[in-house]
Amino acid sequence: RVQLVESGGGSEQVSGSLRLPCIGSGFKYSISCMAWFRQVSGQEREGVSAFDSWPGGESTFYADSVKGKFTISKDKPNTTVFLKMNDLQVEDNATYYCAADRACPYGLAYQFEYWGQGTKVTVSS
Repeated sequence: RVQLVESGGGSEQVSGSLRLPCIGSGFKYSISCMAWFRQVSGQEREGVSAFDSWPGGESTFYADSVKGKFTISKDKPNTTVFLKMNDLQVEDNATYYCAADRACPYGLAYQFEYWGQGTKVTVSS
C-alpha cells in the first residue's frame, strides 16, 4: 500500500530552521508531483509548496506566505520530497503534511490522492 512518511518536525525558536523529509513508498504508478501542506487545529489546510516534474521539465509552487523562506526539493526517483524551512516564525506553527500524485497541474490547488500522517512544527519566541 502507498505510504508517505514525514519526519523532521519538532520545536524551534523564531528565526531558526528545520528540514522536513517525506519518504514515499508503495506507489503503483509513477509519481511526478509531491507537495507540502500545513494545518493548524481548527483551521483549514493550507498549501505550502509543491514540486511537479516531467521529462524535460519541472515546476515549483509556493504559497505567498513562505516564498523566500521555504525551499522544496525532490529526489530523482520522485519518492522523497524535502521542505527546508528558514526564518521560522510563530505563524509557521502547524502540522505539516506531505502529499503526492501522478501530477499536479493546478499546483497547490490540485486534489492530491495520497497523504501522510503529518509532522508537527512548533516555533516559539
